[in-house]
Amino acid sequence: MRSLFAGVAAVNTAMAGASTAATLIANDAAGPGWSGVPNAFSVLGTAAGTLTAGQLIARHGSRTVVRGLYGAAVVGALVAFAAATTHTMVVLIVGMFLLGLGNGAAQLSRYLAAEGVPTHRKGFAIAMIVWAGTVGAVVGPTLIAPGAGLATTLGFPALAGPVLVAVVMTAVAFGAATTLRRTPAPPARRTSLSALRTPVVLAPLVSMVCAQLTMVAIMSMTSLHMAAHGLEVLGVVLSVHMIGMFALAPLSGRLTDRFGGRAVIYLGIGCLAVAAVAAFGAGDVAGLSVAMFLLGYGWNLVFVGGSAILSRELPEDQRIQLQGAVDGVVWGTSALASLGAGLLFGVGGYQLVAVVGGLLALVPVTVLARRPAPAEPVPLPRPASAAPRSSPE
Repeated sequence: MRSLFAGVAAVNTAMAGASTAATLIANDAAGPGWSGVPNAFSVLGTAAGTLTAGQLIARHGSRTVVRGLYGAAVVGALVAFAAATTHTMVVLIVGMFLLGLGNGAAQLSRYLAAEGVPTHRKGFAIAMIVWAGTVGAVVGPTLIAPGAGLATTLGFPALAGPVLVAVVMTAVAFGAATTLRRTPAPPARRTSLSALRTPVVLAPLVSMVCAQLTMVAIMSMTSLHMAAHGLEVLGVVLSVHMIGMFALAPLSGRLTDRFGGRAVIYLGIGCLAVAAVAAFGAGDVAGLSVAMFLLGYGWNLVFVGGSAILSRELPEDQRIQLQGAVDGVVWGTSALASLGAGLLFGVGGYQLVAVVGGLLALVPVTVLARRPAPAEPVPLPRPASAAPRSSPE
């Protein structure tokens, strides 16, 4: 657990600085229209990383795969650093995609933590790894200015500094991965994508996708909505949002272990809906701060509750592959949410974004209500030719 926590904290710290720097580097290199492209590729890399990790862990075990993807992140950080020193857009995109692959391993680590604990403690184990994101949310931004100063002292452009910090932090994550306990690959069989449509997977999948869409859409447009308030005030509001996203994760885990994943998802949906209403009617900074906190914590509740369902209710020989597939879909929607939110903001302003976000948050209710929680893992469809296979590291 400690190694997983350290790796996730380090990767989140790296991503916080690298993502900020990449936006500014792209703006300088290619203009404002390209400023979001590197981070879009980072998100796509995360989606590819979670999907790939789920498949590979089923064959080779967790330590080998996590170490490999964190190694890719180290290479990505070095490539991004080269781009920062030369202002080369294509190189920057490649580097951010590779960093995203490592972030995919970090995202999937919460499931790996849950594998080593009893069923009634899985929610808390997942939540503790989610809580590691607090380190990145708090520490990452504070290292941007010192990193820029260090880079300038060394003779590099200031924006290369946060990326240099990312090189160090991804190396820390790789080191943490080498201390993971060697475990054999779990018993696994090829899993059909049709398994994503079964109720046991569809309920957490739809819940996590809709929570991600709601959170990313409203949060990303809050920056534009608050532009007149200045960066200092915006920073405070976004910090409140990050506290909601990560700081209370242990509480979410306790609630999940006590009341079950579905109950916690319902609670998260309620928080997201109230957040959307608050964002719609917020007339001052205090109101927006409340909305952003509820938005972050609602996402956290759905994320922890949905992850717990996938850890408890899926059969062992299909679990990690489907967990990776679900995370791949969830992260893939982030890019769509950012793009769609911008279009909605242009048409109807922040209020329209809040309305659509609130409606999206309620969509999972119809899926969750269709089927009660199973008493034991549910067999899922797989290709007829698939055979169980397992190989030690």
